[in-house]
Parts: sequence; structure tokens; C-alpha cells
Amino acid sequence: MKRTGSILLACLALAACRQAESGEAIPDNGPAASDPAALSLARLDCGSIRIKNFDQMFSDKPGLYPAGPKDLTDSCYLIRHGDQWMLWDTGLWASLKGKPTDVGPMVFSLDRTIAEQLAELKLKPEDIGIVGMSHHHEDHAGQAAVFPNARLIIGAGDFEKAKAKPQQGGPSPITPWVKEGARVTKASADVDIFGDGSVVALHLPGHTPDHLALLVNLKSGPVLLSGDLYHATEARAKRGVPPFNSSREQTLASMDRFEAKAKETGAKVIIQHEAGDIAKLPAFPQSAD
Repeated sequence: MKRTGSILLACLALAACRQAESGEAIPDNGPAASDPAALSLARLDCGSIRIKNFDQMFSDKPGLYPAGPKDLTDSCYLIRHGDQWMLWDTGLWASLKGKPTDVGPMVFSLDRTIAEQLAELKLKPEDIGIVGMSHHHEDHAGQAAVFPNARLIIGAGDFEKAKAKPQQGGPSPITPWVKEGARVTKASADVDIFGDGSVVALHLPGHTPDHLALLVNLKSGPVLLSGDLYHATEARAKRGVPPFNSSREQTLASMDRFEAKAKETGAKVIIQHEAGDIAKLPAFPQSAD
């Protein structure tokens, strides 16, 4: 009996070591339940962005997209996993509310904060246990600091970029996670967030050094949230690479992996900046299960 217990402990330790060596974060959410946890996904309104010249801004091959302006959504997502709550991306900064801001090539707008929307579900910022961030750009990280007690999941390279980068709305939104002992997972590989395969952050670098997308395996069918791998529906077919991306080669490889994952899982693809795509999910406060 003693020997069997020792072997089991050794096997568990070896598995943990292998997981750590792979670069995948080990979840800190306690033991996995024997039955799958209830899982739901709701989309939040985290602002809008008018791009004055979409082709110029989002393709390094001029003329790939139609000339002229394009309006982008800025969507975030609320995930319920059993009795745990997670946010995926945190949109534009809260002080932007009611004050559209022209920053040159773009105009940012925000009508409602995340906290205001959560209140409709009787949730408070401290109820959010995990904040996942696709990347460090201000339209995805803007309201992160509203949730300082949450565990942050962010690409390792993006963490380094974000911590030294003040944004339009003030200091770096990841300031709460820079201090010693903060609960932060710096990803350089896929992350099984709850440890049961239900919600997986996919490491898809190229837009930024360690950009992430999110696979949510709902009972009704898997959903793939793009982060900023794509910015519009036509980008999936035309494979435009924004000139400001950190790596063209990595972007194209990440597109290949994303499309393979979508085909393999049959997932519903949601391009987070595309109005037609986010409409595939119920309007808040309704959710998909």
C-alpha cells in the first residue's frame, strides 16, 4: 500500500514537472471536479473604434482591403466556470466613457464600463477571479486594473511590454500585478486555465510577442475568440498582416494554427473587433452555454 502511494505521488510530481517544462502554466484553482463545471460565455460591450483608413493600418500590402474608414467593435467576454468568474480582455479605459477621443488614425469611444455591466448581473469587480488578456494593447487591457485581486493571465512578452507602458487613460493597467507575489501567469505556451480543458488560452504570437486567443468548450459547441489575430472578417481570407505586428512570420503561422484548430474542433469563430461575428453570441446580459 505504501509503495503504491509513493508511486502515485511520484507520477503526479513528474506530470507537474513536465507541464512546467512545456511552458504551460499550472492552474491554481484547486483540484478538478469529477463532473464538468457549468460553463457559460457572455459578451460585453467594451467600446468601439473608428479606423480612418483600415487598409493602411491593417495590411502591409497596400490595396489588400477597400480604402476608407471602418468601424470596429471592442468586445470583452465574461466566462462562468462553476462558481468562478473570468474576464477575457478588458476593453478601452474607463475614463474614456462619454468622451470620444481622436488619437490620429483612430477614434476611441466607450459608452459603458465593464463594472457597470457586471452590476446588471449583481457582480462586483472583486467577484472576478481571473482576468485573461489576449495582449497588452490599450483596447484590450484598458480596464484591467479595476480587478486587482484577480489572477492575471497574459503572454510573457506582453507582460514586459505592458508594465512599462502608460496608456491613454493613465498608468499601465497591469500595475496591480507588477508587485512581488502578485497572482500572474506569464504565458509562453497554451494555458489550460481551469485545468479541465474547458477554457484554453492558445499561444498565437505575431500580433504581439506572446499574443493569446481563447478556446471555450461550451456544451452547445466550442467557441474561438480571436484576440487580435484578425481585425475583420475579410482578414481570415486575405491574411493581411498589420505593419505594426511584432512578427509577420509568426502572425502567418498563428493564423495557420488558429484555422487548423477551428477546423479540428468545429468551433464558432468570433473575431472580437467584427460586429457581425460578436453577434453570433447572445446580447448581454444573456449568455451562451
